[in-house]
Amino acid sequence: MLIYTIKRLLMMIPLIVGITLISFVVIHLAPGDPVEIETEMTMKTSQQARENLKKLYGLDKPLHEQYLDWLKRFITFDFGRSFSDGKLVIDKIKERIPVTLTINILSLLVILSIAIPIGVLSAVRQYSLFDRLTTIFVFIGFSTPTFWLALLLMLFFGVHLGLLPISGIQSIDVSEMSPMERVFDFLHHLILPVGLSAFGGIAGMSRYSRSSMLEVIRQDYIKTAKAKGLSESDVILRHALTNALMPIVTILGLSVPGLIGGSVIFETIFAIPGMGQLFYASAMARDYPTIMGILVIGAMLTLIGNLIADLCYAVVDPRIRVR
Repeated sequence: MLIYTIKRLLMMIPLIVGITLISFVVIHLAPGDPVEIETEMTMKTSQQARENLKKLYGLDKPLHEQYLDWLKRFITFDFGRSFSDGKLVIDKIKERIPVTLTINILSLLVILSIAIPIGVLSAVRQYSLFDRLTTIFVFIGFSTPTFWLALLLMLFFGVHLGLLPISGIQSIDVSEMSPMERVFDFLHHLILPVGLSAFGGIAGMSRYSRSSMLEVIRQDYIKTAKAKGLSESDVILRHALTNALMPIVTILGLSVPGLIGGSVIFETIFAIPGMGQLFYASAMARDYPTIMGILVIGAMLTLIGNLIADLCYAVVDPRIRVR
C-alpha cells in the first residue's frame, strides 16, 4: 500500500504541470488583459504608461517565458503578487480557503448522510411509493438551476420569513457575541450555502447508491445469505452495503471538482468571502497570478480527493488491497 501511494503521488507531478500549462495558456487567450482593464476608465493614460505596466507585470515577454518564470516560482509555492492590489497571492488564498473548505466538507457530509440511506431504501423497496418520490426528487435536483434556486431560497427564507441570513458568514454585531454565539452565528449563515451546495449532490449520489445497491442485492451470495436465515438488516448492512459502496467511493472522488467549481456560484450569490468569490473577481479583473493560484490549489485538492478515493477502495473491499 505504501509503494502504491508513493507511485500515485509521483504521478500527480506531471498532471499538475499539464494542468498548469493548459490553464496558463487558456487564461491568456481570453480577451482583454490586466493593463487594458486597469486603464480603460482613464482616457489620459499614455501608451508609454501602458507599456511600463506590461513590463512591471512581465506581460511584455513571450508566453512560454512567462510560463517558465511562473513555474520556477511555483516550485517554491510562490504564486507571485496580485495585479489588482499587490498582495501576495498565497496570502489571499490563505484568507479565503478555510471558508471554502468548510462549506465543501460540510456539503460532502450532508450528501453522504442523506443520499446513501435514500439510495439504499429506494433499492430495497424498489418501485414503492418512497422509490417513486425519490425519483421525482432526483429529476428536480438535476434540472433545477443552482443560481435560480439560490435566489428563491434567499427570497423565501431570508426576506419573507426572516429566518436565515442571505449574505456573508457573520452578523454585523459579531464582535459583541460570546465565542459560542459566534460559532452558532457562523453555522446559521452557512445553512443556505451548504444546503444549496448539497442539493444537487444528494440527487445524484442517491441515484448512484440505488443503482449500485440494486446490482449487489441481485447477486448469488446475497441470496445465499438470506437462505441461511440472516435477517434483512444484516444482509443489507453487512453484506450488500459494503460492496455497493465501491462505485459510490469513485463518484465521491469525482464530485470534488464539482463542489469546488460550484463555490464560484453560491459564494458570489451569498457574498461569502471564499475562494469562489475571489476567483470570480480575479477573472473579471484578469488577475492572472491569483487565477493561476486558485486553479492550482483546486487542481491539487481534486487530485488528492481522487487519491483518497482510490485508497478507500482497500478499506471498503479488502480483496483489492495493493501491497
